[in-house]
Amino acid sequence: MPIYAFEMRAFDCDVRVAADCLETYTVLERYVFPSFPRRANATCKADIFIQIDRVANQFQLSVDGVMVSSAAQANILVPDLIRALDDVVIRRLTELHAVHAGAVLLGEQALLLPGITHAGKSSLVAELLRRGATYFSDEYALIDSAGRVHPYPRPLLLRNGSPEQSPWLPAECNAHTGDSPVPIGWILSLEYLPENTWSVTVVCQSEALLILLRNTPHILSESPNMVAAFQLAVGGAKCYFGRRPEADEAVSRILQLVGSPL
Repeated sequence: MPIYAFEMRAFDCDVRVAADCLETYTVLERYVFPSFPRRANATCKADIFIQIDRVANQFQLSVDGVMVSSAAQANILVPDLIRALDDVVIRRLTELHAVHAGAVLLGEQALLLPGITHAGKSSLVAELLRRGATYFSDEYALIDSAGRVHPYPRPLLLRNGSPEQSPWLPAECNAHTGDSPVPIGWILSLEYLPENTWSVTVVCQSEALLILLRNTPHILSESPNMVAAFQLAVGGAKCYFGRRPEADEAVSRILQLVGSPL
């Protein structure tokens, strides 16, 4: 049986993906960091090996040889695939520091939306993309030693009213993906509550620093340079904390707040 495969470098992580049929290979090609260059031939030992195989009427997702999920359609496996990649790629970062945050480019500066998983970051990012923002990430903002944010261009994972997440590419929101680091202009930590009204206050940069630290997956003792990087990140940013309504209204309020550079 033919094996379709490619390799790629994702930040500090070597990724290998494979499929046993062209249909599943197309899914991998579409959703595994689609903007990153591919290598056709194995050149080194991969840090993570992801494979989708078709077995009878099921598709099976394996990570490093261990099956983690199966489904009747290959597309259904993509959220699990993306999360498996996230776990390894983020853990292996050396020069960049991750924050759980949506991130988009507005004009020449980035807007960060820190929050835990399931906090509604992806819905805000998707709505911002529909209104002209450039995509950086819907889950991780990667901050360098100068306090700039780098794109983490995984597909968005959106629920769109469903309990299950589905993968979306920025192009499906008529948006482009960022390709270089930019300074951070705004940090908005927004809690979503159903039927909530917009209620946002300015916070000082020391509080914004704590917000970033509360939302990083890194252990502080293992990343001694992280605090300095986050201090630079908040140093030039306007920082806010509050509550928000549904994504469409919240994004209108956000664009008013930042002066709508779109």
